[in-house]
Amino acid sequence: MSSDSTVTPSHEPNAPKPGDARLTRAPHGASTRYAAMTLGVLGILAVGIIAGAGAVSLTRPSPEMAPTTPVAIASMPTSGLVTVKGQVAEIYGNKFVLQDSSGRALVETGRAGEGGKLVAKDEPVTVQGRFDDGFLRASFVVHADGRAEAIGPVGPPPPPHGGPRAWFKP
Repeated sequence: MSSDSTVTPSHEPNAPKPGDARLTRAPHGASTRYAAMTLGVLGILAVGIIAGAGAVSLTRPSPEMAPTTPVAIASMPTSGLVTVKGQVAEIYGNKFVLQDSSGRALVETGRAGEGGKLVAKDEPVTVQGRFDDGFLRASFVVHADGRAEAIGPVGPPPPPHGGPRAWFKP
C-alpha cells in the first residue's frame, strides 16, 4: 500500500471518508433533543422568575391609607394610622407641636423637616401618619392651600429595639 492512500478498515464497509457530508451532520434526532433541552431550560427560568416576583411581592409591606377625616388630638388611638388637623404651635428642628382645641401632639417629620422649613409657626396643617410611642410620625403634611408634602414611607413601624435587626450595629 502506498503512504498517501486512505485506509478504511475492512470490518466497516460504510465508514465515512474525510470530507464526507456525514461527518458534519448531527446524528438523527439530535436537533430534536437540543430543542427539547432548550425549552426545558427556558421553562425552568420562567418558573424561577415568576416565583421570585411572587416572593418579592409577598415581602413588601402593604400600603396603608390613613383615614381622610381628621380626628381630635385628644381622641387619637394609642397606635395606628391617623389624620389630625390643627395649628403649628412650636417647631423643634425636624419636629413640631400640632395643637387643636382638644390638645397637642408632637409630630416627627424626619429629614424632610430638618431646617424648620416644612411648616411655619401658627400655620394650619393636616397631618397624616402613624401615632406610636407618643409621637405622630408624619407621612404627609397638607398645607392650608392644598399643597401636600410626602414625608416618608407609609408602612408598618420599624422593629422594636432588641428586635430581629438589633444585632446589626452600623
